[in-house]
Amino acid sequence: MAYKIQAINAYRPRLDQGNTVQQPELLRLLSHGTGLLEGSIDHAIKELRDKIIFYCSTGRAVKVEGLGIWTPTISLDGKLKIQYRPDPAFVYQINMPGVFTGTILNKEHIGKTGDELVIKWNEDYPEDPVD
Repeated sequence: MAYKIQAINAYRPRLDQGNTVQQPELLRLLSHGTGLLEGSIDHAIKELRDKIIFYCSTGRAVKVEGLGIWTPTISLDGKLKIQYRPDPAFVYQINMPGVFTGTILNKEHIGKTGDELVIKWNEDYPEDPVD
């Protein structure tokens, strides 16, 4: 007997993420787009990181328009963490029609419910149905 989560994971829409963009590639693209030297951009990114750490270590959140908010938090065991909430523009922009050009796996299942995916599983795997 299969589990419902197994059926949903098998058929749910997923993104084929490909290879992670590494910093040198990002720096080259930023350099071409801004006219700034790659080393200057790298330095600015590291300075931004260091300043976010500095302000969060004083208990202050940091908001960068267009990027998001970094907020210091603490867990029950006293471990400090930094929570990041991306700027809403990230989600808005990627959801604009025609913007996303990546590959969506199981695209045909967009909009289906978990129960519909279980029905599909039971049709495809009658020897291992979900109860």
